[in-house]
Formats: sequence, C-alpha cells, structure tokens
Amino acid sequence: MYKRILIKVSGEALAGSKGYGLDTAAIHVVAEQLCKISDMGVELGVVIGGGNFWRGRDCKIEDRVTTDYIGMLGTAMNALALGDTIKSLGHECDVMSALDLHEVADTFDTRTARKKLADKHIVIFSCGTGHPYFSTDTGAALRAIEIGAEAILMGKAIDAVYDSDPKKNPNAKIIENPTLDDIISMNLQIMDIPAASLCKQNNMPIVFFPANEASNMSDLVSGKISGLIIK
Repeated sequence: MYKRILIKVSGEALAGSKGYGLDTAAIHVVAEQLCKISDMGVELGVVIGGGNFWRGRDCKIEDRVTTDYIGMLGTAMNALALGDTIKSLGHECDVMSALDLHEVADTFDTRTARKKLADKHIVIFSCGTGHPYFSTDTGAALRAIEIGAEAILMGKAIDAVYDSDPKKNPNAKIIENPTLDDIISMNLQIMDIPAASLCKQNNMPIVFFPANEASNMSDLVSGKISGLIIK
C-alpha cells in the first residue's frame, strides 16, 4: 500500500458522455474514487487536465503562450468543480494553483502542500507548472517530486507500450518491460518527454492504469488490479 501518491486525472473524465465541459454525475464518480483512496489512509495529491474545455493543439490561436494559459485556466475550473464535490462527500480538500488565483485557490507552495497531505487532506494541483510550453503531464511529474510522492498513477487508454502508434502502424511492436529511458530515447507518445525526463532524474515511478473505468483508480491502489509500472 502506498503512503503518498499523486494521481493524474484527465479533464475528459469530468465530462461524462458529453465529451465536453462538466458533467455533475461524472465529477461525482471521480470524487467518490478519490475519497475511497483517501479512506484507505493514502495521502493523495491530484493533478487534473483541461482537455474537456480546451486543447491548444486543436485551436487556431497563433500565440502558444496565450493558448497554454487558456488551458491552465481550464484545469483550474476542473479543480474547483472536483474539489467542491469532494468536500460535499465529507472529505477535506484543498485546491492549489500554480497561477495567482487567490480568490478561488491557494497559491502553490511545497511546504503547505506537504502539511495538508500529512493532515489527510486531498490536495488538487491546478494550472500545471504555471508556465507555458509545459503540459499537465509535466505538471504532474513536478508536483509528485515536490510533495515526495512514492509514485504517479496515470490513467491512459492503453494496454501496452508500443514502439509506434498502433492505430497508425499495424506493424507496431509491444515493448517488453518498458522504461523511462525507452520513452525518452524513442520519443514514445505515451507521455510527454519533459515529464518522463523529470521522473527519470528523480527516480519517480509512473504506474499506468486503464482509464475506461473510474473504479480502476481505487482498485489499483488497493491491489485488486495491476498497473503498468515504468521507471
């Protein structure tokens, strides 16, 4: 059993069948899973994406900096919705932001985050790293390292790691026992390279689990299912 972990949740997980925006029922399901993990005695940090509101690669805004800041604000909206739902379920939860959004979230600092986690609060980290050109994968890696997590749990729609995209290449081959070095050297698209590099440099393992069922989050932590461990 882990003592302290960070879970990366996709923004789409909060959109439900709509695929866009926020769905109350979907948010509730994710919140219940996080509360269940917290009830196991695990100190839990959460990083959430913003893809249910904004994907910079799909927009036509030319300024990458502006595009990335819009995405950060999308993660803040998700964090506030999820945090409020967690509180409604009777759990302590704090939303921290890499940007200065002091009216709605605490500005991130490592010591406060670690204290909240030690006090069994669920802590949601929003706005990625607070800087453009970095994804929420990299934000998750950075926060996990800063809070002293034992691992990053990341939901992905994958069954294995391939040497190329199996949807585009029918001859893609499964990589047995993949490592962070493989992700970096082969530029595999399972996660962002800066995130993989941070994890490699700081001995932070990543555990990928199937994202098709919300219950996989708590089942992985409890040991009911196994994830794909990359380190």
